[in-house]
Amino acid sequence: MIDHFTLTVRDLQRSKAFYRAALAPLGFDVRMDFGEYVGFGDRQKPYFWLKEGSAPTQPMHIAFQARNRAAVDAFHAAALAAGARDDGAPGLRADYHPNYYGAFVVELDGHPIEAVCHAPASAASARRPAKKAPRRAARKARARKPVKRAKRR
Repeated sequence: MIDHFTLTVRDLQRSKAFYRAALAPLGFDVRMDFGEYVGFGDRQKPYFWLKEGSAPTQPMHIAFQARNRAAVDAFHAAALAAGARDDGAPGLRADYHPNYYGAFVVELDGHPIEAVCHAPASAASARRPAKKAPRRAARKARARKPVKRAKRR
């Protein structure tokens, strides 16, 4: 539903370093940097932007989607190492729903952020791409061979 979001921070360079460390385990990094605005995202585009200014008077909660539970764990550890305050260790939050696996921190400007995985533990690890069947790979290899053509007279 949301295409992108901008968060105002007090110190852009400090927050850029923090979010670069905290979001790396989730597969997000700086995708655009205009000096006054920094956009984080995946290979497709930036979704989460930072700009410097007076921080909002009310903290803003932001949840980042994680591909699996291990990424949630890594996000939590990376965010704490980058200076965040713990606000909830990685774990199931069954009161949200049976597969809600999240970790919560408070970032440098006081915003509560989290990483969450909604997949069951078994499905989260089963999301790895399947290897191609040998027959299929062989068929593709044959299809790439150049075709010999009859000589014209």
